[in-house]
Parts: sequence; structure tokens; C-alpha cells
Amino acid sequence: MKTLSTFLGLLLLLALVGCRPALSLGAAAAPLAAQPQLATPAVTRTISVTGTAQVMVVPDEVVLTLGVETSDLQLVTAKANNDAIVKKVLDITKTMNIDPKDVQTDYMSIQPRYDSNYPKPNFIGYFVQKNIVITLKDVSKFEDLLSQSLEAGVNYVHNIDFRTTELRKYRDQARDLALKAAQEKAQAMASTVGQQVGQPLAVREDYNRWYYPWNSWWGGSYGNQMSQNVVQNSGQTAPDSEDSLAFGQIAVSASVSVDYELK
Repeated sequence: MKTLSTFLGLLLLLALVGCRPALSLGAAAAPLAAQPQLATPAVTRTISVTGTAQVMVVPDEVVLTLGVETSDLQLVTAKANNDAIVKKVLDITKTMNIDPKDVQTDYMSIQPRYDSNYPKPNFIGYFVQKNIVITLKDVSKFEDLLSQSLEAGVNYVHNIDFRTTELRKYRDQARDLALKAAQEKAQAMASTVGQQVGQPLAVREDYNRWYYPWNSWWGGSYGNQMSQNVVQNSGQTAPDSEDSLAFGQIAVSASVSVDYELK
């Protein structure tokens, strides 16, 4: 009997030990089944557009860059002749009551030059160059100033830069028009596909600049290719002139990019 009791006890112990792994696995599996599923984030639909605008402004200021070049076999003579012409131009600005702070010389060069004969180049003289930059606040004096300067001996007109003293005002105006253009474009595009435009999500300014055909002595032709979807005249009238110069208008332009929520 004692042997039988011992044997039955061992069987019971083995049965209990064999059940433990199943109990442990069952306890561990319960929390895994109870974990919540992650929700898929909502996708925001957007529409991205650009808006450009251009405001036409009558210039009220001109910056004139004139060049004087003289040459001579003697350096002293070449420089003296150049100085004499520059002095005549400065005297002209004084006669026309142009403020001295609006007149400056910003470049000077003195160099010997030789012809290209080979094998022995010949010296052809010393060349002296000087630039005079004049900011003219009264554009009606421009034609007279240029004519007198050429008569005084100026032989280069490097740059005629017409501009406005209220550039900030017209830049802001052009930017506002560009933003309105972007909004109108977004509404039109969304309506075409049966949607509506919501709130703006991002606004970026692409550029803000001004352009005049005489802005550089290369002709300023880069501005002719600008694509605009808003053009507005500032309402100014160019001053009457009996001279051969037509002042025209400056183009102040702006471009923006806007991302809108699409409903």
C-alpha cells in the first residue's frame, strides 16, 4: 500500500508540473488580445497656386551714370583732359541746382594700352576713365542735363535708371494684388472640379521687384518675359515734356505661392 501511495503521489506531481506551461501561456496571451488598434491619420487635401501682379508707376527720380574716357601718349595730359571734362559736368549740376550729395564719381581707371601687332606691340597711349553718377530728383531736367553733359565731353552713357521714391508703397500694393490673384485662381480651379477652397495653410513670397526698360545698358530685356495675371495702373500721369524723351512707366511686380485647404 505504501508503495502504491507513493506512486500515485508522483503521478499527481508530474501532472501538476505538466500543466504549468499551459497556464503561463494562457495568462500571457490575454493582454495581447486586449491591445487597441492604431487609428489611421486623416489626410488633409490641399490645392497649391501662385499669384502674380504688376503695378505700373510713373517714375519721379532718375539715376544717370555717365562715363568720361580720354587718352594721350602723356599720362599727365590724359588725366588733365579727363579732369577738365568731369569738372565741366560738375559745374553743370551746380548750375541746375542739383544737390551736391546727389552727385558722385564712383569709378576711375588709368591704364597703358598697346596695339596687337606681333611680335612687337606698339604703345598707343594712356587711357583714363572716370564715371559720374547723378541722382536727379526732378525728372523734367533730365533731357537738358544729358545734352549739356554730352556737349561738355562725356562720351559714355552707361546707365539711365528711372525709378520711384515710393517703391515700398507700390511693392506692398503689388503683393496684395498677387495674393488676391492667387485666391481667385484657387477658387476657380477648385470650382472646376466640384470642390471648395478652405483656409490658407501656407503663404510664400516668391519675388518682389521693379523693372524699367532702361534699367541697364544691356536693355533690361529680362523683364519682357515676366508672366503676369494682374496688371494695374497706379493712376499717375506722366509729366508733359517737349523734349525727345518719353518717361513711360515703371513696372513694380510681385509673385506669391499659397497652399489652401480643399473642402
